[in-house]
Amino acid sequence: MDERNGLAVPRSLEELCDPRRLALLVYDMQVGILGQIRDRERVIGQAVGVVEAARAAGVRTYFLRHVTLPVELMGASQLRMWRAWQGKERAADVVSAFPPDAPHTQLIPELRPTEREAVLDKLTMSAFESTWLDLALRDCGITTVALIGCAMEIGIEPTARHAADLGYVPIVVTDACGAGNEEAAHRSLESLRFAGDSVLTTADDFRAALKSAAQQARPDRPA
Repeated sequence: MDERNGLAVPRSLEELCDPRRLALLVYDMQVGILGQIRDRERVIGQAVGVVEAARAAGVRTYFLRHVTLPVELMGASQLRMWRAWQGKERAADVVSAFPPDAPHTQLIPELRPTEREAVLDKLTMSAFESTWLDLALRDCGITTVALIGCAMEIGIEPTARHAADLGYVPIVVTDACGAGNEEAAHRSLESLRFAGDSVLTTADDFRAALKSAAQQARPDRPA
Protein backbone atom coordinates (compact mmCIF):
# COMPACT_ATOMS: atom_id res chain seq x y z
CA MET A 1 0.00 0.00 0.00
CA ASP A 2 1.34 3.42 -0.98
CA GLU A 3 1.05 6.33 1.48
CA ARG A 4 0.91 10.12 1.31
CA ASN A 5 -0.17 12.66 3.93
CA GLY A 6 -1.34 9.89 6.23
CA LEU A 7 -3.51 8.34 3.52
CA ALA A 8 -3.31 4.74 2.31
CA VAL A 9 -3.24 4.76 -1.50
CA PRO A 10 -3.84 1.28 -3.00
CA ARG A 11 -1.38 0.05 -5.60
CA SER A 12 -2.66 -3.42 -6.45
CA LEU A 13 -5.94 -5.05 -7.37
CA GLU A 14 -5.73 -7.14 -4.20
CA GLU A 15 -5.46 -4.02 -2.05
CA LEU A 16 -8.53 -2.58 -3.76
CA CYS A 17 -10.50 -5.78 -3.20
CA ASP A 18 -10.69 -5.61 0.58
CA PRO A 19 -14.26 -6.88 1.05
CA ARG A 20 -14.81 -4.44 3.91
CA ARG A 21 -14.33 -1.50 1.53
CA LEU A 22 -15.59 -2.99 -1.74
CA ALA A 23 -19.06 -3.06 -3.31
CA LEU A 24 -20.15 -4.97 -6.39
CA LEU A 25 -22.54 -3.25 -8.80
CA VAL A 26 -24.37 -5.63 -11.15
CA TYR A 27 -25.56 -3.35 -13.93
CA ASP A 28 -28.83 -3.97 -15.81
CA MET A 29 -28.68 -7.75 -16.17
CA GLN A 30 -32.31 -7.72 -17.29
CA VAL A 31 -34.17 -10.12 -19.55
CA GLY A 32 -34.93 -7.52 -22.21
CA ILE A 33 -31.39 -6.14 -22.24
CA LEU A 34 -29.56 -9.48 -22.32
CA GLY A 35 -31.72 -10.42 -25.29
CA GLN A 36 -29.89 -7.71 -27.25
CA ILE A 37 -26.39 -8.93 -26.35
CA ARG A 38 -24.74 -11.15 -28.98
CA ASP A 39 -22.57 -13.19 -26.58
CA ARG A 40 -25.07 -13.17 -23.74
CA GLU A 41 -24.22 -16.68 -22.49
CA ARG A 42 -20.56 -15.79 -22.02
CA VAL A 43 -21.45 -12.56 -20.21
CA ILE A 44 -23.95 -14.34 -17.96
CA GLY A 45 -21.45 -17.07 -17.08
CA GLN A 46 -18.73 -14.58 -16.16
CA ALA A 47 -21.14 -12.38 -14.21
CA VAL A 48 -22.49 -15.32 -12.23
CA GLY A 49 -18.94 -16.34 -11.31
CA VAL A 50 -18.11 -12.83 -10.09
CA VAL A 51 -21.32 -12.60 -8.04
CA GLU A 52 -20.66 -15.98 -6.44
CA ALA A 53 -17.12 -14.91 -5.52
CA ALA A 54 -18.42 -11.65 -4.05
CA ARG A 55 -21.00 -13.50 -1.98
CA ALA A 56 -18.36 -15.93 -0.69
CA ALA A 57 -16.17 -13.00 0.36
CA GLY A 58 -19.01 -11.08 2.02
CA VAL A 59 -18.90 -8.19 -0.46
CA ARG A 60 -21.91 -5.85 -0.41
CA THR A 61 -23.75 -6.37 -3.71
CA TYR A 62 -26.26 -4.12 -5.45
CA PHE A 63 -28.27 -5.06 -8.54
CA LEU A 64 -29.29 -2.23 -10.88
CA ARG A 65 -32.30 -2.13 -13.19
CA HIS A 66 -33.17 0.36 -15.89
CA VAL A 67 -36.85 1.27 -15.75
CA THR A 68 -38.97 3.76 -17.66
CA LEU A 69 -41.80 6.00 -16.55
CA PRO A 70 -45.21 6.05 -18.16
CA VAL A 71 -44.90 8.36 -21.17
CA GLU A 72 -47.30 10.78 -19.46
CA LEU A 73 -44.64 11.33 -16.77
CA MET A 74 -41.58 11.50 -19.04
CA GLY A 75 -39.82 14.84 -19.37
CA ALA A 76 -38.38 16.28 -22.55
CA SER A 77 -34.95 14.66 -22.13
CA GLN A 78 -36.45 11.22 -21.55
CA LEU A 79 -38.80 11.59 -24.53
CA ARG A 80 -35.93 12.75 -26.72
CA MET A 81 -33.71 9.82 -25.69
CA TRP A 82 -36.37 7.20 -26.22
CA ARG A 83 -37.44 8.77 -29.51
CA ALA A 84 -33.87 8.24 -30.73
CA TRP A 85 -33.50 4.73 -29.32
CA GLN A 86 -36.86 3.60 -30.66
CA GLY A 87 -36.25 5.20 -34.06
CA LYS A 88 -39.39 7.29 -33.89
CA GLU A 89 -40.03 10.49 -35.82
CA ARG A 90 -42.24 12.01 -33.14
CA ALA A 91 -42.25 12.05 -29.35
CA ALA A 92 -45.93 11.14 -29.58
CA ASP A 93 -44.88 7.70 -30.88
CA VAL A 94 -42.58 6.88 -27.94
CA VAL A 95 -43.65 4.01 -25.68
CA SER A 96 -42.45 3.15 -22.17
CA ALA A 97 -39.83 0.49 -22.91
CA PHE A 98 -39.13 -0.91 -19.44
CA PRO A 99 -42.14 -0.60 -17.11
CA PRO A 100 -41.09 -1.86 -13.66
CA ASP A 101 -43.45 -4.85 -13.64
CA ALA A 102 -42.92 -5.98 -17.25
CA PRO A 103 -41.37 -9.46 -17.68
CA HIS A 104 -38.51 -8.15 -19.83
CA THR A 105 -37.60 -5.56 -17.16
CA GLN A 106 -36.86 -8.26 -14.57
CA LEU A 107 -33.37 -9.49 -13.72
CA ILE A 108 -32.42 -12.75 -15.38
CA PRO A 109 -33.10 -15.83 -13.24
CA GLU A 110 -29.39 -16.71 -13.08
CA LEU A 111 -28.81 -13.54 -11.05
CA ARG A 112 -31.56 -13.39 -8.48
CA PRO A 113 -30.61 -11.20 -5.49
CA THR A 114 -30.60 -12.77 -2.06
CA GLU A 115 -32.27 -11.27 1.00
CA ARG A 116 -28.89 -9.70 1.88
CA GLU A 117 -28.66 -7.78 -1.40
CA ALA A 118 -30.56 -4.83 -2.87
CA VAL A 119 -32.10 -3.87 -6.20
CA LEU A 120 -31.90 -0.26 -7.32
CA ASP A 121 -34.17 1.08 -10.07
CA LYS A 122 -32.92 4.03 -12.11
CA LEU A 123 -33.88 6.19 -15.08
CA THR A 124 -30.34 7.32 -15.87
CA MET A 125 -27.21 5.79 -17.36
CA SER A 126 -25.04 6.46 -14.31
CA ALA A 127 -26.13 4.34 -11.37
CA PHE A 128 -25.25 7.25 -9.07
CA GLU A 129 -27.41 9.95 -10.69
CA SER A 130 -30.61 10.68 -8.71
CA THR A 131 -30.41 7.41 -6.74
CA TRP A 132 -29.62 6.43 -3.15
CA LEU A 133 -26.51 4.45 -4.14
CA ASP A 134 -23.83 6.99 -3.11
CA LEU A 135 -25.45 7.52 0.30
CA ALA A 136 -25.66 3.78 0.95
CA LEU A 137 -22.05 3.13 -0.07
CA ARG A 138 -20.57 6.02 1.91
CA ASP A 139 -22.55 5.02 4.98
CA CYS A 140 -20.83 1.61 4.83
CA GLY A 141 -17.35 3.05 4.31
CA ILE A 142 -17.07 1.77 0.75
CA THR A 143 -14.10 3.13 -1.22
CA THR A 144 -14.04 0.84 -4.28
CA VAL A 145 -16.82 -0.27 -6.62
CA ALA A 146 -16.54 -3.21 -9.03
CA LEU A 147 -18.74 -3.11 -12.12
CA ILE A 148 -20.15 -5.95 -14.20
CA GLY A 149 -23.17 -6.17 -16.48
CA CYS A 150 -24.65 -4.53 -19.56
CA ALA A 151 -23.91 -2.55 -21.46
CA MET A 152 -20.34 -1.31 -21.49
CA GLU A 153 -20.96 1.58 -23.87
CA ILE A 154 -24.32 2.61 -22.39
CA GLY A 155 -24.08 2.34 -18.61
CA ILE A 156 -20.80 0.84 -17.41
CA GLU A 157 -18.61 3.66 -18.69
CA PRO A 158 -20.85 6.49 -17.34
CA THR A 159 -21.11 4.77 -13.96
CA ALA A 160 -17.35 4.21 -13.74
CA ARG A 161 -16.66 7.83 -14.61
CA HIS A 162 -19.23 9.10 -12.13
CA ALA A 163 -17.84 6.80 -9.42
CA ALA A 164 -14.36 8.23 -9.95
CA ASP A 165 -15.72 11.79 -9.78
CA LEU A 166 -17.32 10.91 -6.44
CA GLY A 167 -14.00 9.66 -5.05
CA TYR A 168 -14.44 5.89 -5.46
CA VAL A 169 -11.98 3.67 -7.29
CA PRO A 170 -13.91 1.91 -10.09
CA ILE A 171 -12.94 -1.62 -11.06
CA VAL A 172 -14.37 -2.68 -14.43
CA VAL A 173 -14.40 -6.46 -14.84
CA THR A 174 -14.20 -6.30 -18.60
CA ASP A 175 -15.11 -9.86 -19.59
CA ALA A 176 -18.10 -9.83 -17.22
CA CYS A 177 -19.55 -6.88 -19.15
CA GLY A 178 -21.63 -7.14 -22.30
CA ALA A 179 -22.01 -4.75 -25.21
CA GLY A 180 -24.77 -3.91 -27.62
CA ASN A 181 -22.26 -2.39 -30.02
CA GLU A 182 -18.77 -3.88 -29.98
CA GLU A 183 -17.10 -0.89 -31.64
CA ALA A 184 -18.65 1.56 -29.18
CA ALA A 185 -17.71 -0.71 -26.27
CA HIS A 186 -14.10 -0.79 -27.44
CA ARG A 187 -14.06 3.01 -27.51
CA SER A 188 -15.46 3.07 -23.98
CA LEU A 189 -12.72 0.77 -22.71
CA GLU A 190 -10.01 2.77 -24.43
CA SER A 191 -11.41 5.98 -22.99
CA LEU A 192 -11.46 4.52 -19.46
CA ARG A 193 -7.94 3.19 -19.91
CA PHE A 194 -6.72 6.59 -21.11
CA ALA A 195 -8.37 8.46 -18.23
CA GLY A 196 -6.55 6.21 -15.78
CA ASP A 197 -8.87 6.42 -12.79
CA SER A 198 -10.55 3.06 -13.42
CA VAL A 199 -8.91 -0.32 -12.96
CA LEU A 200 -9.62 -2.71 -15.84
CA THR A 201 -9.32 -6.40 -15.06
CA THR A 202 -10.65 -9.83 -15.96
CA ALA A 203 -13.08 -12.00 -14.03
CA ASP A 204 -10.36 -14.55 -13.24
CA ASP A 205 -7.97 -11.93 -11.89
CA PHE A 206 -10.73 -10.20 -9.95
CA ARG A 207 -11.85 -13.43 -8.28
CA ALA A 208 -8.27 -14.35 -7.38
CA ALA A 209 -7.57 -10.91 -5.92
CA LEU A 210 -10.84 -10.96 -3.99
CA LYS A 211 -10.15 -14.40 -2.53
CA SER A 212 -6.69 -13.32 -1.41
CA ALA A 213 -7.94 -10.02 0.01
CA ALA A 214 -10.73 -11.78 1.90
CA GLN A 215 -8.19 -14.15 3.43
CA GLN A 216 -6.06 -11.21 4.53
CA ALA A 217 -9.07 -9.43 5.99
CA ARG A 218 -10.13 -12.58 7.85
CA PRO A 219 -6.97 -14.61 8.60
CA ASP A 220 -9.03 -17.24 10.41
CA ARG A 221 -10.98 -17.93 7.20
CA PRO A 222 -10.14 -21.30 5.58
CA ALA A 223 -8.16 -20.97 2.31
